[in-house]
Amino acid sequence: MDDQQLLEDLAQRIEKDPSILFVTGAGLSADSGLPTYRGVGGLYDNKGTADGIPIEEALSGPMFRKDPDLTWKYIRQIEEACRGASPNRAHEVMAALEKKLSRVVVLTQNVDGLHRAAGTENLIEIHGTVHDLRCPFCGWTHRVDDYSHLAPGTPECGDCFSVIRPRVVLFGEMLPSDGINKLEAELAKGFDLVFSVGTTSVFPYIAAPVYRANREGGLTVEINPGDTEVSYDVQHRLRRGAADALGRLGELVGV
Repeated sequence: MDDQQLLEDLAQRIEKDPSILFVTGAGLSADSGLPTYRGVGGLYDNKGTADGIPIEEALSGPMFRKDPDLTWKYIRQIEEACRGASPNRAHEVMAALEKKLSRVVVLTQNVDGLHRAAGTENLIEIHGTVHDLRCPFCGWTHRVDDYSHLAPGTPECGDCFSVIRPRVVLFGEMLPSDGINKLEAELAKGFDLVFSVGTTSVFPYIAAPVYRANREGGLTVEINPGDTEVSYDVQHRLRRGAADALGRLGELVGV
């Protein structure tokens, strides 16, 4: 089946109001001009940092507790790379399908907040977002559009003057229980369609929805120009960028 035939088949299925899960990664935001990368938000490929340590160490929970100034240095670089980016056509199509259909869920690893900016509401930000700041000690929380108004250096809580942090999962930290619980509840309901979009699927909890849908009779589709951990497990592949593939699908279903 060529790409056009597959897209037309998917459009026909979508007209029947299926339940859909979109699993998204950094490749989706690449079409908004953001770099793809390993780690929390991805600027570093497999290279070390300017401080001579792996990015996984700089952006880790233990390093944050030991040297928050160092971790914040790289958190700021990630946020700066995200700053000013806008949702692309793929984000928009997912948000529009959520409004059109009875049940659409988005599971994203991205911390850039672009799904929410596009209007997606049934969203599981499994790695958090750089836009939500919190104090680990007193529970203070604050949402920001960007970090441009923050004082240089390591930000402190306005209430207890402890070091604050963004609501992101750093290396070596557990995934948020609320996100895991919501994901498990949604997977238990089952999905008719599961799309893996712009992710290498190296984390087991990202690949698992594809495997589960295959076992339970759902249709699985990967949208990614390259090969990934699930490329040979999905039933169909679109070797295209996310905005291109979902943009074409959106046109076919009128969103």
